[in-house]
Amino acid sequence: MMSKPKTLEVAALQLSTSPRYQENLDQLLSHLYTHQDKYLIVAPEVCLTGFDYAHMATAAKFSAKALKILKKEVDEQIVVLTLILEEGDSFVNQAVVIHKHKVLYRQNKVKLFKLGDEDLYFQAGKKKKIQCFEIEGVKYAILICFELRFKELWKHIEGADVVLISSRWGKVRKNHLEILVRALAVMNQCYVVLANSADTDMASSSSIVSPFGSYVIDDTLDTIEGTVDFREIKKMRRYIVMD
Repeated sequence: MMSKPKTLEVAALQLSTSPRYQENLDQLLSHLYTHQDKYLIVAPEVCLTGFDYAHMATAAKFSAKALKILKKEVDEQIVVLTLILEEGDSFVNQAVVIHKHKVLYRQNKVKLFKLGDEDLYFQAGKKKKIQCFEIEGVKYAILICFELRFKELWKHIEGADVVLISSRWGKVRKNHLEILVRALAVMNQCYVVLANSADTDMASSSSIVSPFGSYVIDDTLDTIEGTVDFREIKKMRRYIVMD
């Protein structure tokens, strides 16, 4: 097992989504080039296509093509986003973790947001698939948007050093989002990196939250930058032992 680094430079993207898929991919690639100094970059949920229910097959086809392009481009960085993809006869909202030109981890969205009709268009993932995974000595976990509300899913990711949240969370529930990500960081004594959509009806609120509950947030920016300091995780877990 590799030892953890002392720190990681991270970025949570806060992007708007255009109806033109290629513009969204170009925007994402531009941010990856601009932030090559960041080891970890998280993008908002379905940021390449949005929930384009009228054109799901087209969105899935484009997402598959975009994933191939991203795998070619992403080397030393870790890039996390969700995509509309086809699995068998169904569509899934799948989080992918890209590193060193490979998809190292995939996780389908389990809790579908009925108010947004997600249950009508997507096949839900399996709860048991939500789990921690390790890259270069760091233990990560992923929750996708609405999943943040479910306390039983928090149990699945206990022990993660960094929880990554890709979301498209509505503005009318903005306060809920900010409370939940901070509570998760404090409860799990970990860092939480939230990337939320900046569309006009979305909450923005992208942030990087520490185990102590301190956070970096700015709704006026398209990128929230910060540092994951593993000494802070160690300090918090020794200070308040949760056994």
